[in-house]
Amino acid sequence: KSVSDTGLDARLVAALALKTLHATGRAPLPLLAGRLRLSVSVLREVLAGLMAEQQAEVAWCGESDIDVQYQLTPIGQRAALEALAECRYVGPAPVTLAAWRALVERQSLRQPGASRPRAADLAALLAGDGLDAAQRDLLGAALQSQRALLLHGPSGSGKTTLARKLARLLPGAVAVPHAVLIGGRIVRLYDPACHPAPLPLVRQQDERRSCDARWVICQRPLVHVGADFDPAAFELRLDSEHGVLQAPPQLQANNGILVIDDLGRQRLPAAELLNRWLGPLDGGPLRLGGQAEPLPFDTLLVFVTNLAPSSVFDPAMLRRVGYRIGLGALPDAGYRALVRRQCRLRSLDCPENVLEHLVTRLHRQSGTPLLACYPQELLGRLADFASLAGAEPCLSIASLEQAWNSVCASVPTPAAGIAS
Repeated sequence: KSVSDTGLDARLVAALALKTLHATGRAPLPLLAGRLRLSVSVLREVLAGLMAEQQAEVAWCGESDIDVQYQLTPIGQRAALEALAECRYVGPAPVTLAAWRALVERQSLRQPGASRPRAADLAALLAGDGLDAAQRDLLGAALQSQRALLLHGPSGSGKTTLARKLARLLPGAVAVPHAVLIGGRIVRLYDPACHPAPLPLVRQQDERRSCDARWVICQRPLVHVGADFDPAAFELRLDSEHGVLQAPPQLQANNGILVIDDLGRQRLPAAELLNRWLGPLDGGPLRLGGQAEPLPFDTLLVFVTNLAPSSVFDPAMLRRVGYRIGLGALPDAGYRALVRRQCRLRSLDCPENVLEHLVTRLHRQSGTPLLACYPQELLGRLADFASLAGAEPCLSIASLEQAWNSVCASVPTPAAGIAS
């Protein structure tokens, strides 16, 4: 209800209001409140101070006390330019680091009594993926513990898809700030790509009660980092286009999942990555770029690699990884279940003779392992060829072999022997 309630220095809030008015020109009070994500009562307090210093003025008044438009005076224009020269950030007011750290701790799945994914939820999510019961149990135990997880196996075994799926098992919605004040600097944190909107029911419940609009209610985040990242990406970084600081992946992943893909192929050694993050997860402080105050770090770390674990980590490091799960070729029944599932998702019939041809003749006779990547890839190409011909996709031996040859061009296709 007041500037002091925000935890922010009044001068910082005034500077944000000046920069917003500079960007919008004449602006009504509700618009300013929406841009800054501050209540009308806070904005009135800030604008009263700006008007007292002759930096802002009322440009127009309607019949109600909310129907008011404000604009900058020449003095205010100069003050806004000075504020922009110091920090180009224009947007929602930040929350304090202490407030963010406290809420991350409250929302942590490591808290005693926090909700955990149930075995039934895991079975429903992974139904038809071809994983055996032992692998599903390992995944469930890793989610219960919230300890680091290493998925390893050959390319195409479904590791990355599985890692991303796990985010759907994390229960509950969380609050994420638009921006955080770290070391006196405003750092943009919220990213719609990492922080998707919550389920409709959760959103409706939150809209019925008054809340601090500087926070966004969203699903638990999923942040995915590949082999092409620069080590500097894990520090606070300047968005040169907008001139504002952007939070690194490990901060955006708080209360969610951070997937490190293609582990062992980054420019930063895998052991250094592990040391950097397992320490904070074990209770040590996380600091960036000389930042004095510790930053919150509460995430499920999922490492994904095509390499043998022993070639990425030494034995001591491997012991620090909570769970290690190997993925590879699927069992015959699991692979067939995955093909049927992919057909259902595409509304395709899956004739048993075609499925038998795929497994016993195309895969076995060519020596191609039953990897999880093939069903989706083959059916996608089948649809591409059907679209080219102006026809509806249809799974037959002929269409399957056409798709197979486009995927495995170097593998000779055995004679069909079965009429399509």
